[in-house]
Amino acid sequence: MTTLQYYRPTRAIINLEAIKQNVRNLKNFLQPDVQIIAVVKANGYGHGDIKVAEAAIEAGATMLAVATPEEALHLRQSFANIDILILGYSPISFAKVAAEENITLTVYSSDWVKQVKVDSNHPLKVHIKVDTGMGRIGVTSADELLDLYEEIEKVDSLLVDGLFTHFATADEEDDSYFMKQVNKFKKFVEALPNRPRIIHAANTATMLVKDPTLQFDAVRFGISMYGLAPSQYVKTILPFTIEQAFSLESELVAVKLLHKGESVGYGATYTAKESMYVGTIPIGYADGMIRKLSGQEVLIDGKRVPIIGRICMDQCMIALPTAYNIGEKVTLIGKQDEEVVTIDEWAEKAETINYEIPCIITARVPRIYSK
Repeated sequence: MTTLQYYRPTRAIINLEAIKQNVRNLKNFLQPDVQIIAVVKANGYGHGDIKVAEAAIEAGATMLAVATPEEALHLRQSFANIDILILGYSPISFAKVAAEENITLTVYSSDWVKQVKVDSNHPLKVHIKVDTGMGRIGVTSADELLDLYEEIEKVDSLLVDGLFTHFATADEEDDSYFMKQVNKFKKFVEALPNRPRIIHAANTATMLVKDPTLQFDAVRFGISMYGLAPSQYVKTILPFTIEQAFSLESELVAVKLLHKGESVGYGATYTAKESMYVGTIPIGYADGMIRKLSGQEVLIDGKRVPIIGRICMDQCMIALPTAYNIGEKVTLIGKQDEEVVTIDEWAEKAETINYEIPCIITARVPRIYSK
């Protein structure tokens, strides 16, 4: 097999040891016997699902969670035995495949259960989703829950393995809405005739800063497994240090002197007020560096310099303090010497949340793994 060669110098560096340490720190923080469900949907939040899953399992995670059937099947190719839970909707046509591949599905509809057909030789494990206030998927009343449970019990090849919900405001300081969801979920748990193997409600914010009793049987470790806090509020009260696993690097591919009055990029939106050096780096909005990031600072030679002009599809330009050599390393996210550019900083510039930043870095940017 030919080893894939990356010629363009732009690449994302994923620190797997950081992911492992974040999982280890969580494991030490949790109540005894609480399992860790590593959430690796969206290609491991843009970090790479397979490598992240390997690191998480090595550090103590006992289950993987994804959003789609395709994501689950991709993981199953590399992990034959670990439990994989699809958190979102799965079509009826996927149920038989899920059973054969030992993939656990989320269910929330009696009609879905009535239509599903699964070979009794391959029982299908399901987790019932209850909607306590998120307004997405899930049953919304105890009666609806019991109806669904009874329909599942009628099918010999279906097994209720879990019950779960998702909190909408766990990362906020105001607990009022959060506690409404908590109380509603506890009533759902009490309403079930038999307690399933796994009850889980705690997303990252819930497990780290809320009541430890909400850890139940398992917790879903998402954004902070990758070293990012789910909100600025949570960031200030984290019970242990988390390490950002994602960095983004490139190199100078061109350096030129721009004279006073000359402009840079599409629309000539940046004009030099005096003579200056401009560097070009091979990354643009087709790589996920959206045009809204114009003005964002990057690192070169341990110094902060701004992106100038409009970001192009494949390239962008930066202001340089001096004429650096071609090939000089540029860090877009990460650390150089004592300076650091964080994903949170990018998110603030792009007016979004940190979750979105690694997810929008496209597949054209290779993920290189370090330990």
